[in-house]
Amino acid sequence: RDLHLSLRRQRQMCIRDRFHITNLTRCLVIIVNFIFLKIMKILNAKSLKFLEEYLNNAAPTGYESNGQKIWMKYLKPYVDEFITDNYGTAVGVINPEKKFKVVIEGHSDEISWYVNYITDNGLIYVIRNGGSDHQIAPSKWVNIHTKKGVVKGVFGWPAIHVRDHAKEAPPKIDNIFIDIGAKDKKEVEKMGVHVGCVITYPDSFHILNKNKFVCRAIDNRAGGFMIAEVARLIKENKDKLPFCLYVTNSVQEEIGLRGAEMITNTLKPDLAIVTDVTHDTSTPMIEAKKQGDAKIGKGPVITYAPAVQNNLREKIIRIAEKNKIPYQRLASSRYTGTDTDAFAYSNGGVPSALISLPLRYMHTTVEMVQKEDVENVIRLIYETLKSIKSNESFSYFD
Repeated sequence: RDLHLSLRRQRQMCIRDRFHITNLTRCLVIIVNFIFLKIMKILNAKSLKFLEEYLNNAAPTGYESNGQKIWMKYLKPYVDEFITDNYGTAVGVINPEKKFKVVIEGHSDEISWYVNYITDNGLIYVIRNGGSDHQIAPSKWVNIHTKKGVVKGVFGWPAIHVRDHAKEAPPKIDNIFIDIGAKDKKEVEKMGVHVGCVITYPDSFHILNKNKFVCRAIDNRAGGFMIAEVARLIKENKDKLPFCLYVTNSVQEEIGLRGAEMITNTLKPDLAIVTDVTHDTSTPMIEAKKQGDAKIGKGPVITYAPAVQNNLREKIIRIAEKNKIPYQRLASSRYTGTDTDAFAYSNGGVPSALISLPLRYMHTTVEMVQKEDVENVIRLIYETLKSIKSNESFSYFD
């Protein structure tokens, strides 16, 4: 009988212990999930205020300096010093005394137009400054930047009633024009508009459905924003990097990677991680089997291309998987078309990688990205930097 009672008590104790262990496990799971969610929520009110100001400012290719000043003001508390060059690229430097040099990079310029020709009756014809899309131009408002300030105008277009529907002409670079309300060429010039004035769209930042960021120039103002947030996290978390970090916001990417070509020869980095945007191919009239399969909301896009150094790319993938950061893959034939190419093929070859932000409606005034993707690009760059050792080799022969 005593043995029976003893066994019964032990069974009750085991049941009780299992109950406590189960509850403890549940509590730990809740705590881990809470911490994970806190990590995921990288952006704060100050971040979003900066993003809105940075996007709403015009910074067309060749005229990026005002945007760079906004960016540098935000970045200043998080870096030790700045480097700038004659064409406007800005670099925030962390640990300038360290010998091993790592770049994280985005580009600061946006597509735009130039005034190319003014007719006798005061209408303005344009040429591209970067890859501006002629098809979206008709009926858009524009800002023409002059020494006297911004002059407002609109891209005009003939009404549907007066067009010949049998042979209707689509918008083309040689038939789109801007009307600023002037009666003739003399009045246009009196308003301060002349050949060579740069033209931007005024469309501003909005948030759709709580987590979709929409604006012109997210390509690639988002890149400059994300690398600035990486610098903020390093500072706020008191991370000690064993290398010099160049937080690099290059100019003139939209006309051929020119800013990156210049600054890489100044910095002479040992490693480069570039971030830009890439196409979300899930929307109508895009063929995923040709353009690749990428969607907003599914995480950063990691590129495979000749310019992308394989060992560095695989390290980034391991970091993503270790930290449960979702990611997508993209293949680029011959070149990436981003500043990655400029860094990779400079200084005798710099190990470089590309982490892209999936984006809808590129080179329109309603470019769209998802907040969670922005945060995950920031996390992936940040976690990758924390894993890099001083003088780490990415050679295929080590």
